Amino acid sequence: MTSTGIMSTGNQPVRELDDLSWWTRPVSERDAFFARLRAEDPRPFVPARSEPGNPRHDGFWALTRHPDVREVSRREQDFCSGQGTQIFDQPPRLREYRGSIIDMDNPEHVRLRRIVGRGFTTRSLERLRVDVSRTSREIIGAVAERGECDFVTDVAALLPLRIVNNMLGIPRSHEKYIFDQTNVIMGASDPEYCPDQAPRAVAVAVQAAGEGLAALLQELAEDRITEPRDDLITKLVAARGEEVLTPAEMARFFILLVGAGNETTRNAIAHGLVALTQFPEQRALWQSDPDAHTASAVEEVVRWASPVLHFRRTVTRDGVRLGEQEFAEGDKVVLWYRSANQDDDVFGDGTAFDIGRDPNPHLAYGAPGPHYCLGANLARLELSVAYRALFELLPDIRAVGEPQLLRSNLLHGIKHLRAEFTPRRVAP
Repeated sequence: MTSTGIMSTGNQPVRELDDLSWWTRPVSERDAFFARLRAEDPRPFVPARSEPGNPRHDGFWALTRHPDVREVSRREQDFCSGQGTQIFDQPPRLREYRGSIIDMDNPEHVRLRRIVGRGFTTRSLERLRVDVSRTSREIIGAVAERGECDFVTDVAALLPLRIVNNMLGIPRSHEKYIFDQTNVIMGASDPEYCPDQAPRAVAVAVQAAGEGLAALLQELAEDRITEPRDDLITKLVAARGEEVLTPAEMARFFILLVGAGNETTRNAIAHGLVALTQFPEQRALWQSDPDAHTASAVEEVVRWASPVLHFRRTVTRDGVRLGEQEFAEGDKVVLWYRSANQDDDVFGDGTAFDIGRDPNPHLAYGAPGPHYCLGANLARLELSVAYRALFELLPDIRAVGEPQLLRSNLLHGIKHLRAEFTPRRVAP
């Protein structure tokens, strides 16, 4: 071990998990690093790096094993979310556009989750199935005659965004604006979305994007209060006889839904195509009987992709223990979901893509606990329908070349992915 608490083996340099340049390295290299951590030092302390003009003096404990991540997730009294869920503290205004209910503790968290959960019941989502199918065919059909596409921008990113906008009742005319602004909010650490990477410039860009989206949704929410419609915004801000969100709360939740929610689903869809290209025998098995394999295949897609790399918790008091380790109040612990989803003690050959993996207790939606992903079943629906549509309409689609990864240690994002397929015309 080195003085940083991060391993150095052989001639390899020390890796620091908050060093964004390291997260542009090949995925296989990062996965091998986490495997060594799990085996040799599964809870290392990672001191913060000092950067010119942005000194940092704290650090965090990196939790890499499946049981630790699961345990911390269910103990909200000991490990809270309300002090922030990203590695290092952010200004309150910046957190407002990236957190919503993710960055809340009870009682505020349970109140908001109870309200917004009305839009994600099994019955509500089942009503969406026809729209998800129609939207999938519409988006895939738009590229089918070309024989190639950027699978992320043309398909994977567009599909969940359009579905959520349809749920909410947001006009199609706002789609590109929402797409661009959520790229800034969720991809702020990548120069493609925020060319000026100076910390102040990034904060300004994220705040401007958040304020723009908040203003749009606040206007729509106020409109639904005076003129209710049959959409999710109305259900959340103007439901008669039920507790509702304020327009400002609706705006913040929208940023979470179209930002974090869409970003994770789009990356699962994109990584799924990479997996099917890298593991052709699994693709052939899935395509041979979609009815039999889709449910388990979707779970394996999200485990293998692990679209959210980490979330943070903060220790609430002195003396909190995790196994034999004792923490102090204010200690930060970071839950590395991708590492947990490859834990050899839980998943055999965890870097492999196996649609028949059973059991598959992955933590890609977070572990069971108060912050388990509210949109997990929506994501499952979107992935299931989207891949069945792909197999029907573009049965030989494949990824070409290496995916362009997002420069981020929060999201396992793909910015661009070239795909090729036999051109065909899809009837509207």
